Amino acid sequence: MEAYKLWVRRNRDLVCSLESLANGLTWILPERFANSEIAPEAVYALLGVVSSVNQHIIDAPTENHSFASKEQSIPWGLVVSVLKDVEAVVEVAAQHFVGDDRKWSFLAVTEAVKAGVRLAAFRESGYKMLLQGGEVANEEEVTVLENNYGVNGNGVPAIYPMDGYAGNGHKAMTKGLDGKNGSVSKSLEKRAVAALNKFGENAKMMSDPMWIRRLQPTPEPTVMVAEKPTLASIWSAKGGTGRLFVLGEVVHIFRPLVYVLLIRKFGIKSWTPWLVSLAVELTSLGIHSHVTDLSHRLRKLKRRKMMWALYLMRDPFFASYTKRHLQKAEQVLNPVPLIGFLTGKLIELLEGVQTRYTYTSGS
Repeated sequence: MEAYKLWVRRNRDLVCSLESLANGLTWILPERFANSEIAPEAVYALLGVVSSVNQHIIDAPTENHSFASKEQSIPWGLVVSVLKDVEAVVEVAAQHFVGDDRKWSFLAVTEAVKAGVRLAAFRESGYKMLLQGGEVANEEEVTVLENNYGVNGNGVPAIYPMDGYAGNGHKAMTKGLDGKNGSVSKSLEKRAVAALNKFGENAKMMSDPMWIRRLQPTPEPTVMVAEKPTLASIWSAKGGTGRLFVLGEVVHIFRPLVYVLLIRKFGIKSWTPWLVSLAVELTSLGIHSHVTDLSHRLRKLKRRKMMWALYLMRDPFFASYTKRHLQKAEQVLNPVPLIGFLTGKLIELLEGVQTRYTYTSGS
């Protein structure tokens, strides 16, 4: 296994090229979207699992860092990727053996498992926003040590100028105060303690005679482990903002499960699952937009907004509106050589993709 990992890391470009070629070939397999054909979907899912494993090997850290978080016991991102590939096979198999109406029970089970895994990944990450459904690790720009202890990556106390103090001379120093006269925030207290400790260590080294320090063994560099915040710490430190953030992420995690359960109850042609799913999506996004700053909002919520396009591919909206416009476009472009042929094939592919929940679910 170690030899395979080493080979993948050394030949990552070749591996990515082979995976792309293999995945592309599966789309032209005969009967790809036939209800009775399970083998092509199983092949595609197997290639997806292999691709996810290879990507996990490439992304896995190979060197030790001085400041590191606790190593994850379970690679949750890889588990989510594998579950998404397996879910496609579950859908095709259930559709073949039990029919279209009863397949939603099996899909509900898989969505429940995915929701549980994502909740575990959310907790393991220190309650950071899940990126791409938990498949990609959320690496914050500001380290935990800088937030909690006021030190940078070299162990030196970080200098945090007061709001309006640096560059403006004698403006009011208000950032360190929590709104009350003389009341200093907890984060500023920790930074001050770290600075005093560092000052004490430097003073002790200056006071020691040189010959004594030569006799003392050189201390080993310590590896500081950044503790992940707990739900209780977020609850107490961030107050209502932290609670809203956790609520918004939990709502986003359970949205696919709610959607499948409503389809199971009302049917795929009903507008109720479609509208409720969209309402849940908007609620989660509204909460995150309220509690996150603009830079995080633009970067991390971009993909979630792009996933709204999938609502155009979901029934009953697709059957009522999207399909009709696609057919009109095909009629207009059909007389044009080559373009008409390619347009017809593209529309045929879109209609095939639309029949599969796993391709339009966005989960």
